[in-house]
Amino acid sequence: MSQLFIGRRAAAAIVTAALLVPLAACDGNDGKKDDGAKKSGGSATKTELTVLAASSLTDVFKKAGAVYEKEHPGTKVNFSFAGSQELAAQVREGAPADAVVTADTRTMDGIKVDVGTPTVIAKNRLVIATGEGNPKKIGSLKDLTDSKLKVVLAASQVPVGRYSKQVLDAQKLNVKPVSQEPNVRAVLSKVELGEADAGLVYKTDAATAPKKVDAVDIPDAQNAVASYPAATLSTSQHAAAAAAFVKWLSTPEAQQILRQAGFQKP
Repeated sequence: MSQLFIGRRAAAAIVTAALLVPLAACDGNDGKKDDGAKKSGGSATKTELTVLAASSLTDVFKKAGAVYEKEHPGTKVNFSFAGSQELAAQVREGAPADAVVTADTRTMDGIKVDVGTPTVIAKNRLVIATGEGNPKKIGSLKDLTDSKLKVVLAASQVPVGRYSKQVLDAQKLNVKPVSQEPNVRAVLSKVELGEADAGLVYKTDAATAPKKVDAVDIPDAQNAVASYPAATLSTSQHAAAAAAFVKWLSTPEAQQILRQAGFQKP
């Protein structure tokens, strides 16, 4: 009788163990998910946003991103800077990003099927960038037609290149650049390094290198206004967080950061 009882107890134990195995496995998987969703100290993993942004926003967006992350500890913002035409190409190719900010509305309009409703967050204007101290004494757009000057412009496919062509054509000025660059920062770099005597860049870009270049203002009547639209990408894996960041760019705090960098009100 005792042997039968022992046998039954053993069988029950085996059945119980068999039932517990899948439960333990499930608990183990859940535990792994929880561990993966948390960092040391038990805090939730940050949502990482990738924002494609025009080259002319490089300095100001790095500052703005740091402020945003401090105010939103659950979000990390990673920026990818390039010429607007490059950003558009990345969007069309399905780059894994969450938002995009271009330096003109034309480029944004070209990817409207891939983005949400754009919001203009800032505006900008062109200046003539020269070497420090303006050694060639350049004072106006007309001076850029001097064949003795090495002038560099952005390519016409780039927003700043289109704006440059627009202002020069409006004044009926024939400027022959020694090179055409893929973005505004490349134009600025040529002037900084002394590889060019002058170049047309955004006012905010010239302001980032006050000890290396001088900025010659262009009268408003001869200038062009650059608009910067921001939008979320329809393929974003973090739609709510991306929308929150784009919305934040229009807040008084973000606008103050943009104003301090020299950008104009949208």
